[in-house]
Amino acid sequence: MSTALRGKNKLSLWDSLLTSPEVIERLRREAAAPSPAHAWLFCGSAGADPARAALVFAASLLCEQTDPNSRGCGVCKSCVTVLNGSHADVTDFRTEALSISIEQARDLVVKAQDRPAVGRHRIIICEDAQRMPERTSNVLLKAIEEPPAHTIWILTAPAPTDVLITIRSRCRTVLLPVPGVERVAQALISQGADEQTAAAIARMTLGDVSLAQLLLSSPEARARFERLPRTVLSLRSVAQAMDAASKLLDAASSTAEQMSAARNERERAELLAVLGIAEGERVPAHMRAQIKRLEDDQKRRAKRVQTDSLLLAVSQILSVLRDVLALQLGTGAPLVNAHALEQLQAWADASTPAANLERVHTVETALKRLRTNAQPRLVLEGLLTRFIQH
Repeated sequence: MSTALRGKNKLSLWDSLLTSPEVIERLRREAAAPSPAHAWLFCGSAGADPARAALVFAASLLCEQTDPNSRGCGVCKSCVTVLNGSHADVTDFRTEALSISIEQARDLVVKAQDRPAVGRHRIIICEDAQRMPERTSNVLLKAIEEPPAHTIWILTAPAPTDVLITIRSRCRTVLLPVPGVERVAQALISQGADEQTAAAIARMTLGDVSLAQLLLSSPEARARFERLPRTVLSLRSVAQAMDAASKLLDAASSTAEQMSAARNERERAELLAVLGIAEGERVPAHMRAQIKRLEDDQKRRAKRVQTDSLLLAVSQILSVLRDVLALQLGTGAPLVNAHALEQLQAWADASTPAANLERVHTVETALKRLRTNAQPRLVLEGLLTRFIQH
């Protein structure tokens, strides 16, 4: 991302957002306004990256450019510190657990009362607001409805309906469209991908820039991503379905372990150092509660990563059904999983659109259950048995 000042042939933070010109223009006008709205809800799928949009908006609200229309420059101290997470007036909160607790919400409410230390506003960003249970949402309600004059709340969620109506009715909603395949491909090409690879990955990831970048950087992740449609479309027995469910769970657990191992070790070493305990030394009884608290936090984080990995896999299964229906109905729409064309066509020839629409409902139900406390293995096994063909 360029950090040049906005101007002719120059880029700003706004240019780094792969979203519609209408959305960018709306946010730029609000960032330039003397009194911006006090509460916002940025909505979009992972591909639309609402968290990135919220951070750019926060940086622009605090940008030091004297011309309000130039805010979001990307080079002033405020823009830089907001983006790297060190600005004194910005709290960017994202839970690593499956839900946001009441205690965490109360901490945000307390921070929202502080006056700005160096900038024009105190900004509270709460990512994944859909992870707030009703009781947690009620803690934020009053603070969002009547915040101090200097405070701006920015919430993010996949869709407005994922947030309680009492919260979203008090926010200005920004709907972020998923970037087109062409834009994602160009972003990958700018990072060194060849045109063919960039186009294939952009198509598979349905505009999700972060996922596309992961597949570009990790051949293993890309191979696993390409293998899943073929696996689902080749199930011929209950045993195969059970085996496929186990492999999905193992892959999600492995991902969580890989992403957490180094960080867990570092956090434990840092805590032991703070407590004055040498590595390998016995932890005194009165300090064990702190070690236990850290381990519990790490387990919650690993569960979150595992769940997110499973949600991604099940969402990919949804794209498989989309491709099959496109073939059956002759829509001519480009296939997301074109690399599995042979299996897609065979499935389309052997099934009916009505049956596949029922499977779409089954996949959507599985996604909802995975977001709750449902047993992942049972959800996956029940889902994959619906794809058995004899």
